[in-house]
Amino acid sequence: MSTAEQEVVSDQDVDRALKAKHRALWASGDYPAVAAELIAELGPELVRASGLKPGDRVLDVAAGSGNAAIPAAAAGAIVTASDLTPELFGVGRRIAAERGVELEWVEADAEAMPFADNSFDAVLSCVGVMFAPHHQAAADELIRVCRPGGTIAMINWTPEGLIGQLFATMKPYAPPPPPGASPAPLWGNEDHVRALFGDRVSDVTVRRQTVRMDHCADPVDFREYWKRNYGPTIAAYRFNQDLPERVDALDRDFLSFLSDRNADGGWEAEYLLVTATKR
Repeated sequence: MSTAEQEVVSDQDVDRALKAKHRALWASGDYPAVAAELIAELGPELVRASGLKPGDRVLDVAAGSGNAAIPAAAAGAIVTASDLTPELFGVGRRIAAERGVELEWVEADAEAMPFADNSFDAVLSCVGVMFAPHHQAAADELIRVCRPGGTIAMINWTPEGLIGQLFATMKPYAPPPPPGASPAPLWGNEDHVRALFGDRVSDVTVRRQTVRMDHCADPVDFREYWKRNYGPTIAAYRFNQDLPERVDALDRDFLSFLSDRNADGGWEAEYLLVTATKR
């Protein structure tokens, strides 16, 4: 094997290990609970913004338990829900059955999807693909699988909003990011998204909106909710589990952050709603 071939194999091994960590992260806790209890309205909002029609072929990338995929199917679309973490599909299948809709569930890496070029009329992602570590690779895949004239629609947390600042609060305590990875909340920056898509899309519309999270009224309860259910928070605490003073410091900083952001027993989380047409 040549040196170049060895480097390719090494890069592939590194990527597989990275994706295995990501899969384990999102399989930890209870992300379907977060999707249902905190952000249930985001999926239907994304479907409305994408202008889906009955019979449209739709791909939901990093679909989780189907926050956008299931409303898209309910609107009459032919839907494929893809995610790196198929552990989330069980809840999605149950919800879909309860709502009387059918869709396909496919394990897939957002940076290397197993779908043909130009396969879908609309490609959606609801606070999902933003967590793929290599933003340009993910953006290239969103565009590749969408047909010319088709719609790409996304909801992404903004850097300045509640979730973006939650990540900023956890950053000093979190495991170091892998080489070449970009911060997830950058997908909530309009200039960043436009640069990723470039001139391959047209009719780009961008809106900043908010979702209110009032499942827990008390900041302490809300902190513990994130610690139980949200993979990135669980990872930060696990990374420090052998250092009690660091865990205590993270607890304090997390509580201070949530207390400062609390407004009338709830929290407003800002997101960027993006729609574009593939040229």
